[in-house]
Amino acid sequence: MTKVSMTVNGKAVSAEAEGRTLLSAYLREGLGLTGTHVGCDTSQCGACVVHVDGKAVKSCTVFAMDVAGASVTTIEGMANPDGSLGVIQQAFQDHHGLQCGFCTPGMVMSSAALLAANPHPTEAEVRHGLEGNICRCTGYHNIVKAVLAASGQTVAAE
Repeated sequence: MTKVSMTVNGKAVSAEAEGRTLLSAYLREGLGLTGTHVGCDTSQCGACVVHVDGKAVKSCTVFAMDVAGASVTTIEGMANPDGSLGVIQQAFQDHHGLQCGFCTPGMVMSSAALLAANPHPTEAEVRHGLEGNICRCTGYHNIVKAVLAASGQTVAAE
């Protein structure tokens, strides 16, 4: 076991980890940040997406030790400083972009990365930007609406 240190959601953290500990396990088990979901363990579903130094990463594909010293943002870090929902989270709620909620953390994190790179995407760009995320419940239509709304674009009524 080795102590692995990084900045998570703006706070310096450390936890013991084996060399084979995935970032997703480090976050969930080492730090108790259970918002990052693990759905497939094969990088297919996108439920585990977090940001590492501002880049969207599937945390089930990265060893915690490989991001030592990095800045990591999880779904818990997407809220406003007062604890209220962030813009993207609120848009997902307002536009019914979630049902069971299992994929939602990864969808929000992928959406944040998309909007950071392209603040006003088209519907096609949103759909392309979320291709690495699987949702079994929503059919994606309301997720796309939520991302467009979070970008400040007007979306059709539900």
